Amino acid sequence: MSLEQEFELIRQVPIFSTTDPAMQKLLCFSSDRLTYEPGQVMFSAGDPPDSAYIVMDGNVEITVPTPRGPLLVNTLGRNDVIGEIGIFGDVPRTATATARSKVEVLRISRDVFVNVIRGNPDAAIALIRILADRLAKTTAQLRRMAAEAK
Repeated sequence: MSLEQEFELIRQVPIFSTTDPAMQKLLCFSSDRLTYEPGQVMFSAGDPPDSAYIVMDGNVEITVPTPRGPLLVNTLGRNDVIGEIGIFGDVPRTATATARSKVEVLRISRDVFVNVIRGNPDAAIALIRILADRLAKTTAQLRRMAAEAK
């Protein structure tokens, strides 16, 4: 994927779609492009939150550890951001991200990600919406599990 294609991808990501084009280009220049094979762990629950990832292609399963084993809480794909909770919560990773298929991502360092969000209120609002949506989905899943356990 060329730098121009990465720039177009960044522009389609809801969090970054309203940021200044210069900031979008900075994201492209300062990001690392990584590929994960199916079943490969991108990061594990408890790891330090050193970066966020934008999924360029493929699907990623998000699981949380439970006494019964990993619980699938979400599947994310193209244009989704992964790993932002640890960065803004300033806590270790809360979940494990595993490639479900071959996955290509842009890895954005913690510092760059935070600076982009700080410099763009619209990006901050988009991030809050994403976090709220994920929290609602996880809460619903936990309620279903509690009901099934009765």
